[in-house]
Amino acid sequence: MSLEKSKQESERWIGQAMADLKAAESSAAAGSYEWACFQSQQAAEKALKAFWLFHGADPWGHSLVRLIQDFPEDTLRAELAPFLRHAKQLDKLYIPTRYPNGLPDMIPADVFTDEDAVSAIAMAREVIDGIAAKLG
Repeated sequence: MSLEKSKQESERWIGQAMADLKAAESSAAAGSYEWACFQSQQAAEKALKAFWLFHGADPWGHSLVRLIQDFPEDTLRAELAPFLRHAKQLDKLYIPTRYPNGLPDMIPADVFTDEDAVSAIAMAREVIDGIAAKLG
């Protein structure tokens, strides 16, 4: 893929990341805290993938931590390091927010709280805003 095409694709991914974050806010407002948490993880994932695409790399997987630690260029990987703390927290939301067997004897709708959603949204926003700033 040409560099110009990679940058265009990156714009699409960061745009969807922002849309996912807006959806997370709507889910939280509706009381669907588990979905708000999952959508926050997804939003941050798409932002990190936008960073990969912007730099002509091919992202793979769903782990935010891996998307940071596996970035193929050392200097650029260092730019992602400040997001690692949030990545670790958001990655924990990938499975248990969606599946009843992700939590012992509970379902996600009964476990995740408004505080969880607010925190996840804030972390995702920091990742998205930080990546967007790096992409110009």
